[in-house]
Amino acid sequence: MFKIKFGTDGWRGVIAEDYTFDNVRRCAQGFATYMLSVGKKGQWVIVGHDKRFSSEHFAAAVAEVLAGNELKVYLTEEATPTPVIAYAVLDKKAAGAVNITASHNPPTDNGFKVRNDTGGAIDPEGLKLIEASIPDDLKDVKRKDYKEAVAAGEIVKFDAATPYIEHLTRDGLIDLQPIKDAGLTVMVDTMWGNGAGWFPRLLAGGKTKVIEIHNERNPSFPEMKRPEPIQPNIDVGLKATVDNKADVLLITDGDADRCGIGDENGEFINQLRVYALLAYYLLEVRGERGDIVKTLSTTGMLNKLGELYNVPVHETGVGFKFVAPKMTETNALIGGEESGGYAFRGNVPERDGILAGLYMLDFMVKTGKKPTELLKDLFAKVGGEYFYDRVDSPFSGDPDARKKIIMDNNPKTLGGLKVTELITVDGFQFKLEDGGWMLIRFSGTEPILRVYCETRHKDKVQGILQDGLKVAGIK
Repeated sequence: MFKIKFGTDGWRGVIAEDYTFDNVRRCAQGFATYMLSVGKKGQWVIVGHDKRFSSEHFAAAVAEVLAGNELKVYLTEEATPTPVIAYAVLDKKAAGAVNITASHNPPTDNGFKVRNDTGGAIDPEGLKLIEASIPDDLKDVKRKDYKEAVAAGEIVKFDAATPYIEHLTRDGLIDLQPIKDAGLTVMVDTMWGNGAGWFPRLLAGGKTKVIEIHNERNPSFPEMKRPEPIQPNIDVGLKATVDNKADVLLITDGDADRCGIGDENGEFINQLRVYALLAYYLLEVRGERGDIVKTLSTTGMLNKLGELYNVPVHETGVGFKFVAPKMTETNALIGGEESGGYAFRGNVPERDGILAGLYMLDFMVKTGKKPTELLKDLFAKVGGEYFYDRVDSPFSGDPDARKKIIMDNNPKTLGGLKVTELITVDGFQFKLEDGGWMLIRFSGTEPILRVYCETRHKDKVQGILQDGLKVAGIK
C-alpha cells in the first residue's frame, strides 16, 4: 500500500497515480482517528474543496469516512475559498476541517489539507499523529453511505460564504463602503480558482469597477503553468491591467488563500514587498499594534518595521503549520510567508487572499495613492529598497545526501557578499553582510529544491541565487 507522507500543510499527490479515492479515504480515516483520540467524537467537522478535477467527489468521499467514524460533517455547497472554509470552523463551532485542494500546485495534483478548531493549521506534532494513524489496509477504513448519512443528518450541505462576509464587516476587519465609493478600476485574476466572483460580490453597488479574468472552472489552468500568483503565471493579468487602465491587479491562487499584487503600470509587486506593505498599512494607516510573525523566507523589512513601531517580530520555519500556532500564541497582528499567504488578527490564523486584497484596496483609498506611490513610502520608511527573487530546481536522489553537500560546501561569500551566519531552523539560511540573506530549502510537497534571496543590492540577486544552486550541488 502506498505510504502517505504529510508535508507543510497536509498531503498532496498526482491525481490517479497516488491521489486516488482509496488513498483519500485512508487519509480521512487517519484524520478521523486523530480527532477521536483528542476527544472530538460526535462533533462537527467542516469539509470543503476547490475547483480541481473531481475535488467535489473527493470531498464527498471524505465526508463518508468521517460520518463512518461517528463525526458529523458540514459539507460546503460549492467550491469555497480556503479562508472561508477556515472561518466556517469558528462560525459552526466545529472541531476542525478537511479541505480538498492542492492550492497552487500544477493541474495534475490534488491535496488533503487539515485544520484544527481555531480554523488554523494543525501543528507539526499533530500532523505526525494524523500521518501515523493512516491505515495501510482499506479494510480498516470505516465508511457510511453518503445518502444514508445525509438522511440521518450526519452530512449537511451548507453555505459558508454568507457568514464569512458578515464577519468581515461585523468584526471590524474592513469597511467596504469607502472602497465601493472610491471609483477605482480593479483588475482581478482568479486563476481559474475559488476566488472567482468574490471581489465583484463584495464591492458591488458603488462607483468602483471590478474586472475579472480566468473566473470560470478549468482544472487545466490554461495561460499559466499553475495557479500560483507569481510570474510568468500572472503575465496575462498584468497585461490586462494596462489594457483596462486599472488602478491595481489583485490575484488569488487556486484556493484563494494567497494574494498577489500588480501595480497600475502592470508590474508585479513581489510577495515580500506585499507583506511589508500590508504590515505598514496596519501599523501606520490603521494605527494598530501587535506582534509580527514571519517565516525565514520572508522580508527583512518586517524586522525594520518592528523596530520602528516597537512591536516584536517572530521568525519561524516555512509553512503555516509554524506560523498559525505562533500567531495564536502571541495574538499577532499579522503573520505570513514568502509564498503570498498572509493572515490577520481578528480573523482566523489562516492565509486569506480575499482579505489581503481588500486591505490593499483600503490602503489605496485611505491614502489616495497608487501602488507605486505606496511602495515609495514604504522604502522611505525602512531606509531603501529590498530586492528579492527565488529559483526552483527539481532534484532527484536522497535529500539528506544533498543536505550534506550543502554543509560541506559551507560558503564564505555569496554573490560577492560575505556570509555572516548560518541558520538551520528550516533549511539553510545564510545571513549576508548587507543585512540580506540566502535560503536553501527543500519543498515539503514536491521534489523541488528552492533557493531564495533578499538583498539591498539589485545587481547581486542573480549572482547570489546561482551561487546558492552551486552550494546545493546543482549546476
